[in-house]
Amino acid sequence: MHPEISRIQELLAGQGYVADRAIATSVYLSIALRKPLLIEGAAGVGKTEVAKVMARALGADLIRLQCYEGLDATTALYEWNYQKQLLHIRLSEGGDRSVEEREAEIFSEGFLLKRPLLDAITRETAPVLLVDEIDRADSEFEAFLLEVLSDFQVSIPEIGTITAKTTPHVVLTSNRTRELGDALRRRCLYLWIDYPTFEKELEIVRRRVPHVNGHLAEQIGAFMQMVRRIRLEKIPGVAETLDWSAALMALHRDHLDREAVEETLGVLFKHQDDATLVRTQWLDALLDGVATLGREGRPWSQEVVARVADRLQARR
Repeated sequence: MHPEISRIQELLAGQGYVADRAIATSVYLSIALRKPLLIEGAAGVGKTEVAKVMARALGADLIRLQCYEGLDATTALYEWNYQKQLLHIRLSEGGDRSVEEREAEIFSEGFLLKRPLLDAITRETAPVLLVDEIDRADSEFEAFLLEVLSDFQVSIPEIGTITAKTTPHVVLTSNRTRELGDALRRRCLYLWIDYPTFEKELEIVRRRVPHVNGHLAEQIGAFMQMVRRIRLEKIPGVAETLDWSAALMALHRDHLDREAVEETLGVLFKHQDDATLVRTQWLDALLDGVATLGREGRPWSQEVVARVADRLQARR
């Protein structure tokens, strides 16, 4: 492995993020080439967290633009501070300055309210700009964002062109609720984050919930691997795994049983139909699968868990 990639992996690990080689390589190349990194994957697999730990590892500020339907350039870029402008006009009434001079004063940088994009390109030190869930914004905003990311400059009619003092590190995330345009994809490096393997998820739980019982952590990891094979409305991600681990610890549970799972279904499943389906049709089989792993006496691994999960599904 390239030494810089190893260093990035260690930096991310130091911030509590378990990064495989693909993630570490993508982060390194994004930093080295100063190209935006587009991360796609299911909800809850750790896409947003990449930007957060990247900022902490670099010692940089994190600027977050949360996308949503109807987001426009004004909200993302800048607005004029109308109240401050009005107050300035009232205070300067009666002076001998011309209308043009007064307009030049109130339409200057001192009266700008910087939104995330303008804030990111005017920082003295390069921040990490997180454009979160870009797929929720419409195609018009995507086109505008592409223009900003291409040159890292913006044009404000009353002021002129503002060019980035330093090029920010940019991370975009998408849950693929809408297909992104080819132009934006070509501008970015690309990373797909899938649901973790048993070993990776187990390590994540041990790092993020350090006081969790070792055997319970293995049971949680195996349960999650098997439950993600069920056709659900919303498959639980790593975020739900960590919440569930913390919830079980708060309830002083040291192993999984029906009562423990039923008490905490609301932590794992955010749709009633999913919770009902698991409780009424799958819970006994899932717990039996976890118990089978314990009886086999072999070290738990992705291969072993997958084999038990395959037998479980075949029986159903």
